[in-house]
Amino acid sequence: MCADKVELPLALPPEALGQAPGRSRLEERRILVVGAGQRENDDADAPIGNGRATAMLCAREGAVVACADRDLDAAQETTASIKAEGANAIAIEADASVEEDVNRMVEAAADSLGGLDGLVMNVGVGIAQGQWLAGTSVDDWDKTFAINTRGHFLSVKKALEVLEPGSSIVFVSSIASIKPGSRLPAYDASKAALTALNRHVAFEGARAGIRSNVVVLGLIDTPLGRLATAGRPNRAKTPVPLGRQATAWEVAYATVFLLSNEASYINGHELVIDAGLTSVR
Repeated sequence: MCADKVELPLALPPEALGQAPGRSRLEERRILVVGAGQRENDDADAPIGNGRATAMLCAREGAVVACADRDLDAAQETTASIKAEGANAIAIEADASVEEDVNRMVEAAADSLGGLDGLVMNVGVGIAQGQWLAGTSVDDWDKTFAINTRGHFLSVKKALEVLEPGSSIVFVSSIASIKPGSRLPAYDASKAALTALNRHVAFEGARAGIRSNVVVLGLIDTPLGRLATAGRPNRAKTPVPLGRQATAWEVAYATVFLLSNEASYINGHELVIDAGLTSVR
């Protein structure tokens, strides 16, 4: 028997709006969120971004959070939002594509928080003066991989030196890693590389009781998502099965799940957050 058809999109639950109370899912955990800031734009109604929502939700769930970003002001704004809710956080300025910055970032987070139990890598860019292969220069390719892949390699390499047994790593990726459509081949390839890197980190980290997983994002309503839509307007017409884009809070809840002990036996996997876009359509 088929389910009755309902009008989409449905009203959003409190979790999707960032309005649900914390449930102590990360009590006493120490989490480093890389890319915890947020790009400012001229959109007066701009929604919260993935990194800021994730850092704030980690804090609501009981963690103390190190908010790292290459834009210190943006990281400080995230920590201010966390502190306004009565939780603890610190801001760290670091460029994830620079090894010296990454080493200093991880050491500063571990020193300030008294250790680390979790790492979230929310870093990624789509760089191209044009689209398709013809519009992608060697410089575009190298810059994309430096941020989208090398930054993750550098961060987990250093973090594995200090993460405690039972810790969790979460990479933030994109459905561009499993299906074409972005028209940016360097972006697609760099995101696909994260899947392989995650498998190795999960394999190597398991020896120390450290898990690693990937959240694979579909269309998310964030400042960067709106910027992408401005550059490719038909993106907004994508036939998402649930009739809407996700909120950054929905990304944050999936990330917190993988960071928490609720996911203690999940390792080396991809959690796709796309309302069924890649599996149903």
